[in-house]
Amino acid sequence: MKNTSKKEIGKEIISTTDITKSFGKFQALKGITSKVFEKEVVVVFGPSGSGKSTYIRTLNRLEPHDSGQIIIDGVELNDDVKNLQHVRSNIGMVFQQFNLFPHLSVLRNITLAPQKVKGMKRSEADDIAMSLLKRVGIPEQADKFPSQLSGGQQQRLAIARALAMQPKIMLFDEPTSALDPEMIKEVLEVMTELAESGMTMICVTHEMGFAREVADRFLFFDEGLIVEEGTPDHFFNNPKEDRTKLFLSQIL
Repeated sequence: MKNTSKKEIGKEIISTTDITKSFGKFQALKGITSKVFEKEVVVVFGPSGSGKSTYIRTLNRLEPHDSGQIIIDGVELNDDVKNLQHVRSNIGMVFQQFNLFPHLSVLRNITLAPQKVKGMKRSEADDIAMSLLKRVGIPEQADKFPSQLSGGQQQRLAIARALAMQPKIMLFDEPTSALDPEMIKEVLEVMTELAESGMTMICVTHEMGFAREVADRFLFFDEGLIVEEGTPDHFFNNPKEDRTKLFLSQIL
C-alpha cells in the first residue's frame, strides 16, 4: 500500500515546456511539457527508446535540449554557466551504472565533491559521509574500495554520494537495472526511505511494486511523448490509453 502519511506537496520546483531533443535524425523528445512539485515522487516509465532517460538527463543538462524551456527551482536551464552550476548543485543523479571512482575509498567517493565544490573541511565532509553511509546501511564499508562491494552496495554508495551535496531534487535513471534480483530490494529500500523523508524525486524505473508504494504520480512515455499521466491508482486500475494498457499488460 502507498504510504499515506501526511506528506504535503510543496511549490513547483521543475517545469518543462515543449522540450525537444534529437540525436541525428532520431527525435527522442517531441515536445515534453511537465511539472514536478517539492516533495513529490514522480515515476517515469515506458518502453525502451521512449525518451524517458533522455527526459531526466535534460533536467541537469547532461543532454542539452534543442528547444523549449526548462526551469529548475526558479532558474532557467540554458547555456549560462552560472545557471547551470546553480541547477547542478541542487540536483543529485543516480545512474544505471554506478560511476564510482575506483581508486578512491568508499568514504572518499562521498567526500570529494563537498570538499572540491563546496570548500568543506575534510573533518566535516567525513562526518557527513559517515552519516550518509549509515543512512544507506553500509557504514562498515567506509574504508573499502568500490570493487570490494556488491552491486547493491555500490549503488547505495552512489546514492550516498549524490546526497552528500545536499540536493533539493534526486533523479534516478533505472538504478536497479544492472543489479542481480537479490540486490534490488536493498536499493529500493533506500529509495523508499528517501521518498518518505520528503525528497523530491523523479525515478525512471520498471519496478512497479516500488513505484506503486512511493509514487505520487506516474508519467508514461512512448515515442518521445508523455502519453498518459496520473496517480498510481489511475494507472493500475483505470488506464485510458491503449498504448498504456498494452505496456502495463506486458510488465505486470
